[in-house]
Amino acid sequence: MSGSEHGFGFAPEHDQPIPYLQRIRDYYQALGYGAPYRWAHYAEVPFAPLERPLGECRIGLVTTAAPYQPGKDEQGPGAAYNAATKFYTVYSGNSAAHHDLRIAHVGYDRTHTTAEDSNTWFPLRELRRAGAAGRIAEVTPRFHGAPTNRSHRVTLEQDCPELLARLREDKADAAVLVAV
Repeated sequence: MSGSEHGFGFAPEHDQPIPYLQRIRDYYQALGYGAPYRWAHYAEVPFAPLERPLGECRIGLVTTAAPYQPGKDEQGPGAAYNAATKFYTVYSGNSAAHHDLRIAHVGYDRTHTTAEDSNTWFPLRELRRAGAAGRIAEVTPRFHGAPTNRSHRVTLEQDCPELLARLREDKADAAVLVAV
């Protein structure tokens, strides 16, 4: 690091983020998908600023985590990839109840991540705490699960409209999207 960079607190050159985008492209190529995986990204995003302070907003939660499915092998923290636990349609659950959601159905870096903290993929308990502390008005009555299909078309034409409809039914002012 040069002297001028030292004051910024930069990490050493060897301490680089995991190149997960390239790893995912390589993974899909190895599965035989042909063209390299293309990440969905837009020049303009369909997000809007909040119309009132966050402390007055009802917040919805959307996660890609899957409900635990007994009898479908290991699904706990650090479990190997388990395609049997994937889900293919949007689901919803009661935000006031406890839920056992897992992430064995998605590919993530199991070498460098323990996946022991479920708040990283399903922060419902933390949202409830934010509501109790007045940082948000409240959590919507339901949370929602977004499938992790590999199809941009299915996601955009089927899953996203369904999620939006459910969030509107719940009168959400904003949503926290937690993708594993």
